[in-house]
Amino acid sequence: MSLIASDITRVIVGLGATGLSVARHFAARGLPFAVADSRANPPGLETFKQEFPQVSLQLGDFDDNQFVSAGELYVNPGIPLSDPAIAAAKRAGVRISGDIDCFAAEARAPIVAITGSNGKSTVTTLVGEMARAAGVRVAVGGNLGVPALELLDDQCELYVLELSSFQLERCHNLGAEVATVLNVSADHLDHHGSMLNYHQAKHRIFQGCRKAVINADDRLSAPLVPDEVEQWYFGLGQSDFRRFGLMASGQSESIALARQPLVGVDELRIVGRHNVSNAMAALALGAAAGLPMAAMLSALRTFRGLAHRCEFVAEIGGVTYYNDSKATNVGAAVAAIKGLQSAGKILLVAGGLAKGGDFAPLAQALSHNARAVIVMGRDAALLESAMAGQVTTVRVDTMEQAVAEAAALAQPGDRVLLAPACASFDMFKGYAHRGECFTKAVRAMEAGQ
Repeated sequence: MSLIASDITRVIVGLGATGLSVARHFAARGLPFAVADSRANPPGLETFKQEFPQVSLQLGDFDDNQFVSAGELYVNPGIPLSDPAIAAAKRAGVRISGDIDCFAAEARAPIVAITGSNGKSTVTTLVGEMARAAGVRVAVGGNLGVPALELLDDQCELYVLELSSFQLERCHNLGAEVATVLNVSADHLDHHGSMLNYHQAKHRIFQGCRKAVINADDRLSAPLVPDEVEQWYFGLGQSDFRRFGLMASGQSESIALARQPLVGVDELRIVGRHNVSNAMAALALGAAAGLPMAAMLSALRTFRGLAHRCEFVAEIGGVTYYNDSKATNVGAAVAAIKGLQSAGKILLVAGGLAKGGDFAPLAQALSHNARAVIVMGRDAALLESAMAGQVTTVRVDTMEQAVAEAAALAQPGDRVLLAPACASFDMFKGYAHRGECFTKAVRAMEAGQ
């Protein structure tokens, strides 16, 4: 079976927000295309039918040879390239691409491209705020918020894109002005098949870049780039030329560049050691892109962070509650735990869909500073097994039960942290819904005092 007419070489595989953005992009340029989706009722279907009633649309399971006569496939990031129909097309010589290639071909302003296992949404948003504070006409999106193709604007002076490994693995030459891999820890191994494949997908962000920003604390973030690519660094060690770091300032610390203090850590409104690193990453990206330091520091001092990213919820009876539902992998959960370590202990709420992740680093991070781990979701047993002999675990069935158990075990000075280290779709609509349920349960308990 094939849906490719003789005059159509472009096939969009997968609808949703990204697929619709590619369809609108082609239609606006008078380029013929067809669309296929393996789902009978994909997101955006009705909108697509209204906007493109004459476009060839194939729904339902793919035939293995369905796309072999296409010229190019524009594959939605949610569809694995290992899908038999996609793989067969690739073997037949069909070019596999995505929305980011379309974007890069038409973007006329410099691109700041950001990826990483953790922190990319926070850093992307913060760089956007820094640009706005500098009076730069900036467009922010990609994997975060607005699809990249909907950002294209001749008046734009700077694009700031968050990019996922799924988007990058089908991106051929982004050509960013500044690119970074913030960090690399095991994630999406169920999709990529191995840590090597995941790492290679992330590092495609550096193809054709003019400047690279590197995490000095994570060797897996360092790219292999030509000598002419200007390199900037950030990390929790000392600062230096083109390297943001920390320096002691009395009893406190400051973020510094070239050993000159810029802003006190205690001036930041985002909490946790990992967010200090995120702040330095944003400064390095902005500096590499030519943003003025005064404007960047002004934006940094007022930035409150994003919802569901180590978000303060409440303090009840001397116990503080934090919502980091966006911590959908082990690395993100470990970063949140280390960032919130204090005199008190941590009660972690975790669990969901493990995505092939290894929970051993999580157990290690919790072994000396956790009072208990409240586990829930489909892969709760995997968490219990990883914590055995190191941390007390309590299994629950609902978020309300999780918050109640954590509150019962907590002591004044402790911190209850929702950092699931897992995806959410076994029990919730997404990480945001999960975080909202946690926050609602905490607020209900606070109101009932």
